[in-house]
Amino acid sequence: MSLLRNVGTIGSLTLLSRVAGMAREMIFSRVLGANGVTDAWFQAFIIPNVFRRLFAEGAFSAAFVPMFSKRLNGSDNGSDDRETGLEEARGFAAEVLSVFLPVLIALVALFELAMPGVIWLLSEKPVDPATYPLAVDFARIMFPYIILVSLVTLFTGMLNSVSRFAPGASFPIILNLVLIAALLAGEWFAEATGASIAEIAYGIAWAVVGAGVMQLAWLYYWVRVEGFRPRLTWPRITPEVKRLAIIALPAAIGGGAYQINTLVQLYFLNQLDDGSVSYMNYADRLNQLPLGIIGIALSTAILPTLSKFVGSANRDGADRIQSDAIELAMLLTIPAAVALAVCATPFVMVIFGGGEFTLADAAATGDVLAALVLGLPAYVLVKVLVPNFYARADTKTPVVAAFISLAVFVSACIANVGLSVGGAGFEGLGYGVAGIAFASVIGAWINVAFLLAVLARRGHYTVPPSLIARIARQVFAAAVMGAALWLARDALAGVFDDGLLVGFLAVGALVAAAALVYFGIAFATGAIDRARIATLTRKRAP
Repeated sequence: MSLLRNVGTIGSLTLLSRVAGMAREMIFSRVLGANGVTDAWFQAFIIPNVFRRLFAEGAFSAAFVPMFSKRLNGSDNGSDDRETGLEEARGFAAEVLSVFLPVLIALVALFELAMPGVIWLLSEKPVDPATYPLAVDFARIMFPYIILVSLVTLFTGMLNSVSRFAPGASFPIILNLVLIAALLAGEWFAEATGASIAEIAYGIAWAVVGAGVMQLAWLYYWVRVEGFRPRLTWPRITPEVKRLAIIALPAAIGGGAYQINTLVQLYFLNQLDDGSVSYMNYADRLNQLPLGIIGIALSTAILPTLSKFVGSANRDGADRIQSDAIELAMLLTIPAAVALAVCATPFVMVIFGGGEFTLADAAATGDVLAALVLGLPAYVLVKVLVPNFYARADTKTPVVAAFISLAVFVSACIANVGLSVGGAGFEGLGYGVAGIAFASVIGAWINVAFLLAVLARRGHYTVPPSLIARIARQVFAAAVMGAALWLARDALAGVFDDGLLVGFLAVGALVAAAALVYFGIAFATGAIDRARIATLTRKRAP
């Protein structure tokens, strides 16, 4: 299957999920707004998701999928028999599941007991007596979601091993649809009974757990269709389970850097005014739209092909697939970043404005978004470069890069917010939420520079001059597009808050005009290698 087709399959479902997520946030902002209650809710929602990404998605998938795939395809037992491989894979999955589930249950029980302390550590001191109990309650309600979604990740890895990508790429849609339904029900309930924003937020928290149950049922159905029939046995640390843990540990530590980054960001946001956590969440939702569609889809699609090229010592093939991924990523990401930066506030106003979300909230969120998207190409490049290390069974180098990035981020946040220890310290630069967003941008670009330098030093990959020249032309095309958007944005200034339909039509017109300008100039200047794109649509993995 071609790289473009793999990306298209995963990316199209990711796009649907991101659109549903965007609709969820649109309704969330209108129903609940940006305030202390929403800060408490988002903070509580972030905590289980941090541990989900740490224990389940990155590290676990990177270790589990190759080991499961080897058994399924018979490479570990020397047999080409499909039934033998299926039984081997079933046994391995049962061993992993039987250890994985009790560990998750113990982790959840520990955090349920310790949650008041966890929220206290992340809060401004002294804690706000109005929102602290809410944050603790919300976190306790939602934290069990980690068990459900981690099992979903296990099942997704099994399905990805047989190239069944659609169920795993589509399960986030379920969460978004359930939360949309819960938000609409909460709004109706508030109108009917006069329920407070906090009461609605409690209902949305319980809806997260209900969505997790539905997601697990969806993935369980598909693994049954593929004949895997997951089962539980008595937990045993078998040699294969131990090997899985040893392989996953470096990736988990590396993932830990990113998740520590998230918690550190949450800590610094809590030192700012009410609404800061919400502003960052809404801005990041727009930032994540291209990141999820482009970066995650590309990284998922290129890892198997890169692994095959590296395994067969095909340097030219590995370099070509890496260059293809970078070119395609930058071709789509650079204009997205420029458009979001130039039109940040109008986009936020149209998408999130209304109801409890005021014009002042839109302006504050727009400032955060304009800073955050400066790092969008870097976030995507990290996703595209890391598979080059994983394909060589090197999970340590991305760990080092992640911790260097984390150190830079923390230093920049301290410079922005300030530091006080025992009454002594210094005042920060005071750029608020936008300053924290810019700190993450600096860290992301440091990460990219480190990964590229290591690949070049080891002789694994060097960016070819022809690719650098095309990316420079892409930047030029995006700059012209940005200037055109600037003029069009000012001409439509009074339209963006003139009702939802009119606002969306204005945004649609801006996006269409931007795409026309960008791709027109890109084709005219050679920023797009038409022969390479044509090859991508035909290429098949060996």
